[in-house]
Amino acid sequence: MKALAGKKIQNIKISSEIRYMILLVIFLASIAGSNSRAAINGPGPFEDVVAALKSGNAKDLVSYFDATVELNIAGKSDSYNKSKAESILLEFFAKNKVKSFDIIHQGEGGGSRFAAGTLVTSGGTFRTSFFLQKKGGSFVISELRFENK
Repeated sequence: MKALAGKKIQNIKISSEIRYMILLVIFLASIAGSNSRAAINGPGPFEDVVAALKSGNAKDLVSYFDATVELNIAGKSDSYNKSKAESILLEFFAKNKVKSFDIIHQGEGGGSRFAAGTLVTSGGTFRTSFFLQKKGGSFVISELRFENK
């Protein structure tokens, strides 16, 4: 063993199967690392809000509303309590059946997350954005906008 300690090991031959396995392990480890937050935490408020927008589910959106929320629908903007905002959203989604929602931009910082995207509905296309703010131990929607495109 002492004789090997001072000598370099040269010309190690690795079979193609072992090389393939090593590359596969490295690849899988890199994928696991990039998805570790989602794997550990699962879907969160941000993903729930996006899913609610994709399905046009006003009740799921309202479940994340703050006590009052800034709501802008096609240029009509005001601050509403949760129940009034829910009735406005229910009416909006009744008139505008959602076909798709795609995020164009998203970001986070200072305990908040936001996204802007395109909501395609039976009644038209809307540039849609929302702001989630950390309040206490949870995230709440403080602003939701649907602007005609």
